[in-house]
Amino acid sequence: QAQLTESGGGFMQAGGSLRLSCTTSGRDFSTHVLGWYRQTPGKEREFVTSITSSGVVMAYADSVEGRFTILRDTASNSVYLQMNNLKPEDTAVYYCAAREAMRGEYEYWGQGTQVTVSA
Repeated sequence: QAQLTESGGGFMQAGGSLRLSCTTSGRDFSTHVLGWYRQTPGKEREFVTSITSSGVVMAYADSVEGRFTILRDTASNSVYLQMNNLKPEDTAVYYCAAREAMRGEYEYWGQGTQVTVSA
C-alpha cells in the first residue's frame, strides 16, 4: 500500500541543523504535491512547507521562512527538509504528507519523526 516514511529526526542544540528525509512507496507519487507538517502536544498540526510534483516550492510557513528549505528528488519522489538555525520552538513531530495536485487536503501521511531542539 501507499507509504511515506520519514527519517532524520533527533536532538539538536539551538542554532544547529538537521535534514529530514521522506521516501515514498506503494504507488506513483510523481503527480502529487509533497509537504511537511509538524505538531506539538496539545496543538493542531501545523503546515511547514510544500513542493509541487516538478520541484517548485509552493510556500513556507512564516515561522520557518529563510531557515528551512524543501527539496524534491523527482526521480525517486523523495522529499527533504533542510532545517538550519534551529530554534527550541521548532521542537515537534514532523510529518511528511502527499496529496494529488487538484485536491486541497493531504491524503497520505507518514508516521512522523521527532525533532527536539534544546536552548
